[in-house]
Amino acid sequence: MSAAEFVPATADLDGLRKAAANCRGCHLHENATQTVFSKGAVSARVVLVGEQPGDVEDRRGEPFVGPAGKLLDRAIADAGLDPAQTYTTNAVKHFKFRPAPGGKRRIHATPDAVEIGACRPWLVAEFALLDPEVVVALGATAGKALFGPSFRVTKSRGVLLPWPASAARPEEFERDEDGTTGAAVALGTIHPSAVLRADDRDAAYAGLVADLTVAAKALAG
Repeated sequence: MSAAEFVPATADLDGLRKAAANCRGCHLHENATQTVFSKGAVSARVVLVGEQPGDVEDRRGEPFVGPAGKLLDRAIADAGLDPAQTYTTNAVKHFKFRPAPGGKRRIHATPDAVEIGACRPWLVAEFALLDPEVVVALGATAGKALFGPSFRVTKSRGVLLPWPASAARPEEFERDEDGTTGAAVALGTIHPSAVLRADDRDAAYAGLVADLTVAAKALAG
C-alpha cells in the first residue's frame, strides 16, 4: 500500500491537493467522506503536522476545523504565533474510524504504521515545496511520522530539535546542499485533542501553549 503512484511528479500545493482528492493509496479512502489535505500558504513560517482528520474535518474537507482545531487556533494565538504564517496538515489524509455500537456516531481510531507509511508520500511532497522555519509535531503519531518510531512526545515535547532530527530523519525529505531541508528547528507537543480528553484541561492547555511559545520564540530569535 502506498500513495506514491498518486503523487504528481511536479505540482504546486494546489496541484497536490487536487491529486490527493483521488488518492487510493490505502483502504482508508473506502469509508472516509473525502481526502483532507492541508490549510495554509506555501510561504508559511511554521508547519504543524497532526495525526489525521477527525469527524468534522472529514465532512468539511479541511484540517483542524473541529473542536480540537478551534482549541489549536486559540493556543496558536495565545502562544504569540501569527495564524497567517502557519500551515497545518496531517500525517494521514483520510479519517480512520469505527462506528459506535447502535448509533451513527463515528469514533476515532488511531492510524497504524502501515497506514502512516502508505500516506507518507503526500507528506514528503508537501515538505518538498515548503520552507518553514519551525516544524511542530502535534502528538505521537505525527512525531513518529516525522522523526521515526522511536520518537516519544513525553520525552521530547517543547524541546527544540535540529531539522533533520537525528539519524531517524527520513531520507526522502528533500535536502538543500548543506544537508538540511531549509527548516531550522522542530519540536513535538501534544495533540490538541489530548487537551480535550485531559482530566485537567487547564493544565493540559497551558502545556500546549507553553510548547508553542517555544516555537514562537524560535521565530523571534
